[in-house]
Amino acid sequence: MKTSSNLQQRPSYFQLQTSYFPLRPSYLTLLPFLFLLFLFPNSVLSQNEEKKDYSEAFNLIEVWLDAQKDFDKLPGISAAVIEDQEVLWSGAFGQANKSQPVPMTAETLCSICSISKLFTAVSIMTLYEEGKLRLDDPIESLLPNYDLKQQFPESGPITVRSLLTHSSGLPREANAPYWTGPDFPFPTQEEVNSGLKEQETLYPASTYYQYSNLALTLLGEIIEEVSGQTYDDYVQEHILTPLQMGNTRTELPENLYGSSLAIGYSALDREGERPKVNFFQAKGIKAAAGFSSNVLDLGKFASWQFRLRDTTTAEILKPATLKLMQQVHFMDPNWRSSWGLGFVVYKGASGSTWVGHGGSCPGYRSTLQLDLKNKRAYAVMINAGGTNPNRYSSGIYGILNKVKSGKKADTDIKFEDYTGYYDARPWGSEEYIGSWEGQLMMINLPSRTPADNITLYKHIEGDTFRRVRDDGELGETVVFERNSEGKVYRYTQHGNYVYIMKS
Repeated sequence: MKTSSNLQQRPSYFQLQTSYFPLRPSYLTLLPFLFLLFLFPNSVLSQNEEKKDYSEAFNLIEVWLDAQKDFDKLPGISAAVIEDQEVLWSGAFGQANKSQPVPMTAETLCSICSISKLFTAVSIMTLYEEGKLRLDDPIESLLPNYDLKQQFPESGPITVRSLLTHSSGLPREANAPYWTGPDFPFPTQEEVNSGLKEQETLYPASTYYQYSNLALTLLGEIIEEVSGQTYDDYVQEHILTPLQMGNTRTELPENLYGSSLAIGYSALDREGERPKVNFFQAKGIKAAAGFSSNVLDLGKFASWQFRLRDTTTAEILKPATLKLMQQVHFMDPNWRSSWGLGFVVYKGASGSTWVGHGGSCPGYRSTLQLDLKNKRAYAVMINAGGTNPNRYSSGIYGILNKVKSGKKADTDIKFEDYTGYYDARPWGSEEYIGSWEGQLMMINLPSRTPADNITLYKHIEGDTFRRVRDDGELGETVVFERNSEGKVYRYTQHGNYVYIMKS
């Protein structure tokens, strides 16, 4: 089962194709356009560039995610693509609660686990802007009761900056077995602090990257100590309320569990099943892993970042502060792990800087990734462990990047006659055939990299097509055949038949 809200979230095709002037404009008609082009060249050109029609790409994203949900045995998956200040597409597939059943939607809440760290980092930086702390303040000056043993006499101080960049040398976790099922005994804040005296540093500060939930947990305590507010109240007042993120909380809403809040399921067992995971609250670890949200609210969080980076006016933070957070502040000696202040920062294949964070909690996986250059963000949530949400966000990214002109070719071919799922067994599972910018498109399902598995076919005549090679030349012939009712029921290629399964 799938739901999709893209029709409500993006402009219609007609709106996207609205032009600035008639096809045969007079000089006077062009004057306003030329004036705008002179004053705001980037703005006007970017509006023209945004007039691509992504409807075929959205359809393929939905076909692909729906298939992957089944082949990867996901209970449910939700996703959203944000373009600057708009939801370009959103959709959901599968179940939030398999026993009821309750369908997954783009509004369904999930644990976002470590994406919580981004809200903690932003909160720290609001206090930084107010002059209430400095990035190089040692932890002891901000948390008087901190007493974790520093086992390296030569170590420099553990600072706010090193806590934010996972370079503090602190252990990964607090002194409690909270990742252990079936009950996941997360500690209270008091239990976290009482356990510090039984722990010691893993490395000298600012030496190696070591991801640390303990570090971000202690930053949550610093927020309380410095602001005089509870962590929950501070985040609500300074981030969630201003951004109208009404579906984001610093905990999991137990009263919504199984309805608006998806039930979490485990990694696959040998029988191919995903047992239900017990409900949990992160308690004293909430600043590192306690939040719940949905993909649309994470979209608001992403839009705020794009908006702030594009202005000189403060909104929650000053633009310069967010840009500072999204620069590399620590690079591990292996040159593979680079961190900003709370954000993972990395370089994309196209040269664009990407920032974001992932989340993994009992029964849930999530990701939020922002392409800063192109002002696009990708949010994915899965209510199951042992999964990789980045695989799906990367697949969505690849499909959208496959769009070239974004315009359907002027043709009278009825692509819907050929559209559907075809039986590829025993050599593969299934194929999906649809349209793509005036040509026939085929993709094998399932697919880890859908954009790389798209094959295009050019119409020759009647029900005959030929494969378009990577160099643009034409390859083998594919001929579709119709039954007595005139409906396509199979195609032949290389002298063999492939039958349609469903349309």
